[in-house]
Amino acid sequence: MKTIASLAAAVGLGLAGLTAAQAQEDRLFVYVSPDPIGVNAFLKLGQVGTEAAGERFGAEVKTFESSTAAARMENVNAAINEGADVVVLLGFEFNDIVAQLAPTAPDIDFLIVDQCIENRPDNVHCAVFREYEASYLIGVAAGMLTQKDRVGVVGALDIPFLHRYTDGYAQGAKASNEGVEVDIRWVGGENPFSDPVRAKEQAVAMHGAGADVIFTATAGGDFGVFEAAQENDFKAFTVDVNWCPEAPEHLVDSTLKRVDTAIVTAMEAILAGENQLFMSLGLKEGGMSTVALEEDMLADSQCLIAEYPEIVEAMREAAGRIKDGSLELEDPMFAQN
Repeated sequence: MKTIASLAAAVGLGLAGLTAAQAQEDRLFVYVSPDPIGVNAFLKLGQVGTEAAGERFGAEVKTFESSTAAARMENVNAAINEGADVVVLLGFEFNDIVAQLAPTAPDIDFLIVDQCIENRPDNVHCAVFREYEASYLIGVAAGMLTQKDRVGVVGALDIPFLHRYTDGYAQGAKASNEGVEVDIRWVGGENPFSDPVRAKEQAVAMHGAGADVIFTATAGGDFGVFEAAQENDFKAFTVDVNWCPEAPEHLVDSTLKRVDTAIVTAMEAILAGENQLFMSLGLKEGGMSTVALEEDMLADSQCLIAEYPEIVEAMREAAGRIKDGSLELEDPMFAQN
């Protein structure tokens, strides 16, 4: 894993260290989640990263959890009214809110993680990830692992952004197994990012249709897919953090998204006076990875991928080509019309 300092260097920030006096100034960082945090690993990483930034830069940290679209707006307004120095927001749910409110609070910095908006004012900053690079590697593994030449992926919602998971995975699977079929299904419904019941139903359905390896990118719904894998004896991949200990006999690997590291790195740039910061983090910068790529965690990860050294080698070889540019992947988000 790259350190925060090396990640900052990799994205070309060239930041000078903050002085001790600057770090001791009274500051307030507010993290606003789009949904209740609960067991959502992605949202937890946002909280962990904001708290780590608060500790590093001497700031008080508050977390406002949202449950509805109205609550998101109310929470961002509350952060502004409390005089936050930086407001950290995760996900596309805040795009319109930031576009509306940021110009009214020019002395407050807004950091959107995982998304960005057009025509940004100077006080709006973005940290995004190239999720499709790690999803491609998961697809490579799935294509090699399937015994039925049929794999599946469950996404939370059919929007361009989430095709970075589904389409990246499909591309990787077909790269390692030309004859593989890829079944793509969506959770949808009223709570697509926190509905383990609907996620489980989709996984069970695609397993019934022949998929013996399934990738889940459904946030809080992933636990439903883990349960389906255990009950129906199929192999699964997941996202954001290493969840393999939750179902060690069935979870193969996971993409790793360094949301916490990205927040700290972005905060350093913002506090140093950077305007309209934009960071794009993939495999090369250490913003995205998989358990198979991490030599220091693979053996103790409880992920099944550790039992398949030839697949690990294939994933690492593909990762190397992505990093050096010899394997160029199109961003599925912008391929969607």
